[in-house]
Amino acid sequence: MSTPMTTPPSTPQAVPGTARTHPYPGAAAGTPRRGPHRARAWAARAPLLPALVFLIAVTQLPFVATLVISLFDWNSLYPDERRFTGLSNYGSVATDAGLRDSVLTTVVLTASVVLVSLLLGLGVALLLDRAFPGRGIVRTMLIAPFLLVPIAAALLWKHALYNPEYGLLNGALTWVAGLFGCGTAPQPDWISEMPLIAVEASLVWQWTPFMMLILLAGLQSRPLEMVEAARLDGAGNWQVFRYLTLPHLRRYLELGVLLGSIYIVQHFDAVFTITSGGLGTANLPYTIYQTFYQAHEYGLASAAGVVVVIGSIVVATFALRVVSSLFRAEVSRA
Repeated sequence: MSTPMTTPPSTPQAVPGTARTHPYPGAAAGTPRRGPHRARAWAARAPLLPALVFLIAVTQLPFVATLVISLFDWNSLYPDERRFTGLSNYGSVATDAGLRDSVLTTVVLTASVVLVSLLLGLGVALLLDRAFPGRGIVRTMLIAPFLLVPIAAALLWKHALYNPEYGLLNGALTWVAGLFGCGTAPQPDWISEMPLIAVEASLVWQWTPFMMLILLAGLQSRPLEMVEAARLDGAGNWQVFRYLTLPHLRRYLELGVLLGSIYIVQHFDAVFTITSGGLGTANLPYTIYQTFYQAHEYGLASAAGVVVVIGSIVVATFALRVVSSLFRAEVSRA
C-alpha cells in the first residue's frame, strides 16, 4: 500500500505589482524590530547618565572655559582692558624665559623621579617576589608612602627630615660622627643647598611603591614553566632575569614610566611646600599658579595650562595603548 506523498507548504511568493507581506504586523518589509531592544539599551544606560553629565560639567566645561580665556589678554587688575588676542598667549608661553625654565625644570624633575623610582621599585619588587615570613606585612608597610596625602608627605620631608636644627638627616649625621669619633658632624641646610634634589627625593620616596606594585604584578604573571625550564638547562639568576624576566616586564616598565610621567609632570604639592618654587625648583604647574594667582595674568596662565593638558593627553594616549596591549596579552595567554 503506497503512502500518500505530502508536499511542504510553500512559502508565499510576492505577486508582481502587489505589496509584500511581512510576518510581523505593522512592521515595514526588511525592517527588524528595534524598538524593544533600543528601549532596553537605554534603560541599561539611564543610571549612568547622571555620572556622565557630572563628569562633563566638572571636567569638560572648565577646560572649554580655559580654552576661551587663553585667547584673551586678561589681567584681573585691569578688567576693563581685556581684549581678544588669538594665539598670542601661546606664543608668549613658547618665548617667555621664565616659562621655558619651568618647562626644563619640569622635564628634569619628571625624568629623574620616574627613572629612580622605577629602578628602586624594580629592586623592591624582585625582593617581594620571593617567599619569606612576614611578606604581607612588609608589602603593606612599603605601600604606605604612596597612600599618604602629597601635601602631608611634603611637610614630613620638610620638617621631620630636612630641618637643619632638629631634622632626622642631620641627627643621623651627628650620630654617625659620634659613633666613629669624627668630632662635629656637618649640619647642612638640605633645602637651600640642594633644593631640586630635596624635592626629587621626597617624590621618589612617595612614588617608588607605585612602581613596585606595577612591576610586582608583572613578576607574578610570569610563566613559571619557562623559568623552571631555564634553570634546568643551567641558567643562573642573572641569565633568567636578563633573558626571561626583563623582556616579560618590558610592557610593565613602559606602563610605569607613562603613568608616572602623567602624574609627576602635574605635581604641585612638593614644590609648593618644600621650596615655594624658589631656588630654581619652579616647575610648570607652580609657574602657572604664580601667573594666575600672583601676577593675575589669566590669559597667559590659561594658555600654559592648556599646553600641560595637551602634553598629558599625549602621554596618556600611549599609556592607554600599553594598558590595552597588556590586556590583550593576558587574554591570549588565558
